[in-house]
Amino acid sequence: MKNQRTASPAGQGPAGDAPTAANSRNTGPGRLLIAVYAVFAISASARAGYQILTKFPEAPLAYLLSAFAALVYVVATVSLAKAGSTWFKVSVAAVLVELLGVLVVGALSVFDPVAFPHETVWSLFGRGYAFVPLVLPVLGLVWLYRRRPGASAPAA
Repeated sequence: MKNQRTASPAGQGPAGDAPTAANSRNTGPGRLLIAVYAVFAISASARAGYQILTKFPEAPLAYLLSAFAALVYVVATVSLAKAGSTWFKVSVAAVLVELLGVLVVGALSVFDPVAFPHETVWSLFGRGYAFVPLVLPVLGLVWLYRRRPGASAPAA
């Protein structure tokens, strides 16, 4: 017979214990992080959708990169909100892709502005969004490191 666990309050371990690192990514400051990712997911999706539907021939690379950024933000939002080691790995991958995208697209848009006639979320390291796209993945990686599976839960 399988070992069955009883239901517990959100954010707590199987028997109402203190939150564990595996399920505490969406508590406390993690909720704010998820909310910011959600705002970026919605805004980047809306922006990319509008650009692709109305102005795609003008700057296809920039608009496809905006759509890719939107997808990354959606995946990061969902994975940060979910508990478990698989979702943790998805979160790390999404946030690393985001950081790499911001750095690569940011650098390319500085050194080859002709390739980016229109801005993306990640152009100029997120200048159009007050550099939040540059800071957000760094904060996300720090949060994920502190909440990694196997790490002891922080004292409340």
